[in-house]
Amino acid sequence: MNILAELLAYACLVSGAFFVIVGAIGVIRMPEFYTRLHAASVTETLGSILVIAGLVLLAGFSLVSVKLLMVLLFILFTSCTAVHALAKAAIHGGLMPETDDDD
Repeated sequence: MNILAELLAYACLVSGAFFVIVGAIGVIRMPEFYTRLHAASVTETLGSILVIAGLVLLAGFSLVSVKLLMVLLFILFTSCTAVHALAKAAIHGGLMPETDDDD
């Protein structure tokens, strides 16, 4: 395998892991449900894109990379839908977002 492709793959894997860890810290540190939801959804999507891109680069052109791309496509569709459904359920359940004038 080309050394440049391996370095790019490892850079994608490390940066994807970084975004997943930052998202986990954001879920712990954020003050309310909607900000936690935002921190988890954005970083989870970007982190999964980077991790799967790194794995595809390591796998090369094979059936494994096609399967990884299908998993990525599934994650991209379902994560946005799941976050939207959670937010709608929270609003329907009466959990309103906190604003600056809520004292």
